[in-house]
Order: sequence, then structure tokens, then C-alpha cells
Amino acid sequence: MKYLKTKDNFLALEDEKLYAYENCTYVIQQVPYEYTSSYIQGSAKGPKAIVKASQFVEFYDEELDQETYKKIGGLCTMKPLDFKGKADKKAIDYIEKETDKLINDGKFVVSLGAEHTVTLGLVKSHLKKYKNFTVLQIDAHSDLRMSYHGNKYSHASVMARVHELDVNLVQVGIRAQCIEESDLIKASDNITTFYAHDVRRNKNWAKEALKACGDNVYISIDADGFDPSIVPAVGTAEPNGLFWDETVQFLKSVCENKHVIGFDIVEIAPLKDSILTEYTMAKLCYKILGYLSLKK
Repeated sequence: MKYLKTKDNFLALEDEKLYAYENCTYVIQQVPYEYTSSYIQGSAKGPKAIVKASQFVEFYDEELDQETYKKIGGLCTMKPLDFKGKADKKAIDYIEKETDKLINDGKFVVSLGAEHTVTLGLVKSHLKKYKNFTVLQIDAHSDLRMSYHGNKYSHASVMARVHELDVNLVQVGIRAQCIEESDLIKASDNITTFYAHDVRRNKNWAKEALKACGDNVYISIDADGFDPSIVPAVGTAEPNGLFWDETVQFLKSVCENKHVIGFDIVEIAPLKDSILTEYTMAKLCYKILGYLSLKK
């Protein structure tokens, strides 16, 4: 398997024992697929930007009192997937196939994506090993349109495709959708949505969201789920987003109480002369790995 070595990898790990594929259970998969971006473009540069920013994240987590990369036995960073000549279904099938290889090798897959469409391939792959799980979606948008701009594989339709796979879907932070999406949420027994206004007004939202998840959980994080004041470099920013502490404490609870089978972080479009978004997402990735290490 092709992976990044020395200072090119996530966290800039220098000890081969801690970044070699055969030695690591946890792997970073870079999925720079961008084809249907509808507003700000540039998400194809997101995965590489997150990896680069991670090289400035401290190894030591003061909240957890540990160097997480040692606790999890290292972290392998795969070379970016190549999407030349691949779009829509071909791209999804390619992501699914490449993720299958990692899962079949017993790896826990952390995927850094470009547009949110990539999550469909990731979910389809995980469904081969885990027949029953919840997709926990942190996002500003429902992504439940049947199609967008005539394309059913649009980033704005990814969760509609996931919903068709008959998985449980729990959404947190939603604050932009069309009436078609609202109607689907109301009609479906498999979708539970916690809108941004629910988060602001309901002190029990985190407990209720956790309860709505099944035992196995796949986490999909669209960077625009966060408020643009702390995560500005996204394809479609929306006000009234989630903030850092409330989000990571919720994710900590998920990791402690559920069996998290994988996660992705998608939809950052790096801004010139700003590292805020990619650094924050790199730290979020490392933070989640830390939370996962707490559960034996």
C-alpha cells in the first residue's frame, strides 16, 4: 500500500514504526474528489491542507493528558486517491473499492475528503462489514435533495443516497435546506434532525442526539457544520453554526458510549493567507482519535 513517509504524513511522524502501514491500525485516507461544488470551489485542496496543518498540532493533548499518537500505536497516512477520469458513480465506486482494501486489512479508516459526495462511497464500504449502523452527520445542510443541478451524485444529495441504503441517519447543526428536504425528514422513520436552533434552545440536545444513534456509529463531519467565525474556509458557509467546545464534548460522548467504526471530515476550501480552517480540522481529527483511545 502506498503511504506517506517521514515529514509528509499526518502529524509529521518521523519514526517508521509509527507511520508504516503494516504497523498501524489507524489510517488517514485522502479523498480529494471535487466535481459538483456549487458555490465556493477548492475543496480538492482540502485533504492535503489538513495533513499539512496537522504537522503543527501538538502531540500532547492537555485535556486527555496523553500523546494520542502513541496511545493508538501510530497513524499511517495514505497517498491521495487519484480521480483522473472518474466522476459521479465511477468516483463513488472507486472510493468504495479503495476503502474496502483498508477495512479488509483491519484498519480503522479516517477519511479527509473534498466535497461531501465522497461519504457515499465510504458508507457503502463500511456497510459490507457492519450491516447495521448510524450515520451521524454534523453539517449546516441536510444534503437530502433527490438531485441538484440535475446530478443525483451532487454534494447536496449525498445524504439522500445514504438514506436509500436504509441506514439510520442522525443530523446535527442543520440550518439550511429546501422544503423537499424538510418533507423527507418528516416522512422518514430513519432520519432524526437536530437543527441549529434546537442546539441553541434545547439543553438536552446532545443526550437526545446520542440516544437517537444506534450502537455502531459512522461520523461524517462537514466543516460548514461549524460556525464560520471559527471555520471560515468552506464551500457554503452558514451563520449560527456549532462552536468548538460543544461539538468536541458531544463527539467525546459519542466515542465513549458508542462503537465508532470510522469517520470523515469534508468540505474545506482553503483560503489564501489563512490556516484557521485546516488547522482546526486537523486538531479536530486528532481530538477524535484521542477520544476513541479512551474506550478499551
